[in-house]
Amino acid sequence: MQENGNLAVLVVDPNQGMRTSLQNMLNQAGIAKVEYAINANTAIRQLQRRAYDIVLCEYDLAGSGGEGQDGQQLLEDLRHHRLISPSTIFIMLTSEGVYDKVVSAAELTPTDYVLKPFTVDLLAGRIKRSLERRGALLPAWQLAAQGKLREAIAACRDGAAAQSRFAADFARIRAELHTTLNEHLEAAAVYREVLAERPLGWAALGLARTFFALDQVDDARAILEELLAANPRLMAGYDLLARCLEAGGEQEAAKKVLEDAVAISPHVVRRLRKLGEVALAAGDAEGAEKSFRQVVTKARYSEFRNPEDHVNLVKALVTRDDVLGATGVVRDLERSMRGNPAADACRSYANSLLLDKTGNAGGAVAELQAAVTAVRASGAMSSNLRMELAQACLDHRLDEQASDVMLSVMNDAASGVSVDQAMHVFVKAGRTDMLEGMGQQLRAQAQILLGVADEKRNMGDVRGAVQTLLEALHIAPHNLQVMVATAGGILRQVNELGWDHPLGETAARLLEGIQAQDAQHPRLAALVDEYMAARRKYGIADAR
Repeated sequence: MQENGNLAVLVVDPNQGMRTSLQNMLNQAGIAKVEYAINANTAIRQLQRRAYDIVLCEYDLAGSGGEGQDGQQLLEDLRHHRLISPSTIFIMLTSEGVYDKVVSAAELTPTDYVLKPFTVDLLAGRIKRSLERRGALLPAWQLAAQGKLREAIAACRDGAAAQSRFAADFARIRAELHTTLNEHLEAAAVYREVLAERPLGWAALGLARTFFALDQVDDARAILEELLAANPRLMAGYDLLARCLEAGGEQEAAKKVLEDAVAISPHVVRRLRKLGEVALAAGDAEGAEKSFRQVVTKARYSEFRNPEDHVNLVKALVTRDDVLGATGVVRDLERSMRGNPAADACRSYANSLLLDKTGNAGGAVAELQAAVTAVRASGAMSSNLRMELAQACLDHRLDEQASDVMLSVMNDAASGVSVDQAMHVFVKAGRTDMLEGMGQQLRAQAQILLGVADEKRNMGDVRGAVQTLLEALHIAPHNLQVMVATAGGILRQVNELGWDHPLGETAARLLEGIQAQDAQHPRLAALVDEYMAARRKYGIADAR
C-alpha cells in the first residue's frame, strides 16, 4: 500500500467514533494524510482552502438532529461551484435504506458507494479501483483543464485504445469535450457509437442533449420519453424533458414532469427551484410556494445560500395574497443572510413586491430605488432578477433606474442575455420610446471598450484585448466597426498564440456577418485571407 502514501483524504462525518474508525482503516491502507470535517459547511471551507485526492463522505451528515446538509446536497454544491475537480474521488458512505435518498445521491454520480458496515479490505479495494480509473483518465482531464481540448480528445482516443476497460469513460469525456467546443454533431456521433455497443442511459441522455442543442427538440423529446419509460430513475432525463416541453410552450406539461421527478427524488435543491419557477410561470402559485419553501428550508445550511430563493417565495406568496406569510419570509431573509452581497438588493426588491400588493406605491418606489442602489454597489444579482427589477422600475416610471439596471445586465458578457432580450423588457413595458436612448448608450459603451482593447493590444496583452472586444461585441453585436475589430483581434491572437476553436468559430461567424452587411468593406478580403491562412497554418480541416 506504499503507493497510497502521498494521497490526501478528507473524511466528512459528524460521528467522532466513525472518524476514528475511518482513520484506522485508511492508515492500514497506507494513507496517512487524513483531515476531517464534521459537516457540509466545514467541508466546503476546507475544500475552498485546498484540494484533496479523495473525499469520504457520510450520507447522513445531519445526524439525529436533522439539520444541515446531507451528503447528496454537499456533493451538489461541490460540483456546481467546482470545488472538486473531475479527478477528485468522492466516495459516499451510507447505511441509509430510504429509497428516495439513495436515488438522489446516485444521480449526482459520486465515484463510488460503500454501504456500512464495511471492512478495511472492502474500503481499500474501492479506493484502489477508483485510483486505477483516475490514473487512466487523468491525462485527458489535465489537458482539458489547460484548455487544450483538441489534445484532450486525442488523449481519450489513445486511452480507450490502450485501456479498453475504461473505453466508456473515455467516450463520455470525448463527447463532453465536443459539446464544449459546440461540436454537437461530433458529440452525437460518439454517443451513437456507445449506444451501438450497449444501451447506456448516460449516452442516450447525452444524445438527447445534442439534439436539444441543435434545436431538434422533438427528436430530443422522443429519446427522453423512451429513456425514462425504460429507466425511470435517470433523474437528469426529467430535467431535460421539462426543458423540451418549456421550449414548446407546454408549461403545464413541464411542471408535471418535474413534479414526477421530485416525487422520486425530493432532495435536489436545483430541481425544486426549477419546479417552483415553472409552476409560477404556469400560474400555479400554490405549487410554486410549496417548491420555493422547500428550497429555502433545504438551502438554509448551505454555504451557498441564495437570497433570490426568498424573493421567489415572496412572489409566490404575494400572488396568493398571503401578505403576512410574505412579510415573514422577508424578515427571515434579513435575519439569516446578513453579509451576503445580494441580500440587500433582494430584500428591497421583495419589500417592493409586498408594498405594491398592499397599495403603497410610494413605499414600493422607495424600495425599488434602494434595490437599484444595492445592485449598483455589488452587482450581485442574477440577470433574470435584474431584468425583473428593471421591469418593476419601468412600471413605476423609474426610467433612469431601469436603464441603469439593464445596462448592468448588458455589460455582463457572462449574463447570457442578448441585446434583443434586453430591449424586449422595454417593449413589454410599452416603453419603446426608451429603445433609442438605450441603443445610444450601448453604442457609446462599445466605443469605449474598443479604445480599451486598443490600449491592451499596444501593451502586448493580446488575450486581454480580445476579451474586451468580445465584451464590446456582446453589447453591440451588429455594429460593423465592432465586428471588424473583433474579427481582427481574434485572428491576431490565433496567429500569435495558437489556434482556439471557439474563437475560430466566432471569427468565422463575424466574417459572414460582415459579408452580409457590407460585401465591399475595405478590410473584409484581408480578414478572410488571414482567417484561411490561420486554418492552413494549424492544420484545421474544412478551411473556408
